[in-house]
Amino acid sequence: MSTRLVRSALLAAVLVGPIAAAFMAAPSHAADMVKVELDQAKIYRLAAPASTIVIGNPSIADATLQDSQTLIVTGRAYGQTNLIVLDEQGETITDVQLAVLAASENFVTVYKGAKRLSLSCLPECQPTAVPGDDAEHFSGILGQVSQHNGAGSGSPATASTGAAAASGTNASSQAAAPSSQ
Repeated sequence: MSTRLVRSALLAAVLVGPIAAAFMAAPSHAADMVKVELDQAKIYRLAAPASTIVIGNPSIADATLQDSQTLIVTGRAYGQTNLIVLDEQGETITDVQLAVLAASENFVTVYKGAKRLSLSCLPECQPTAVPGDDAEHFSGILGQVSQHNGAGSGSPATASTGAAAASGTNASSQAAAPSSQ
C-alpha cells in the first residue's frame, strides 16, 4: 500500500513538476498586485512624478494623486482591475493589478440558508452592509445609516424628533410616523 502511494507521489511530481517550475520561473504577478480592502484607502508611492492615472474599471477601484508621487487607492467593489500611471511624456511609471478584497479582521459573515449577513466586530458585533449580503439586510443597513447621517443636518425627521423630545412626548413614535407614509 505504501509503495502505491510513493509511486503516485512520484508520478504527480513528474507530471506537475515542469508546470510548477514554469510558474516559479515566470515573473511573479503577486508582486505586481496592489491589494486594498473594500471601502478602504491605501497609500501607493510612485517612483517618479505622475501626470496621468488610468484605472481599468473605476467601479472596482479609484485612485487620486495626493501629490505628484503619492497615490491614494480606494476599494469600491470586489474584483480585480489594473492601474496604469504615466509621467508627463506619456511613459509608464507603473502598470499593476489592483485587487479589492473583503476585510479580513474584525469581520464576521453569517449565513442563514441562502441569505448572507455581515457584521463588523470592533469590539462588539454590529450589522454592516457589504455587497453580496441579503438585499433586505443590505438596504436596511444603508437606510439606517442614511437616516442617522441626516439626523444632524436639520432634516424634517430631526426637527420632529427634536420637537417631540422638547415637548416631552415619545420621540420614537413620532419619528416613525414620517417613514410609514
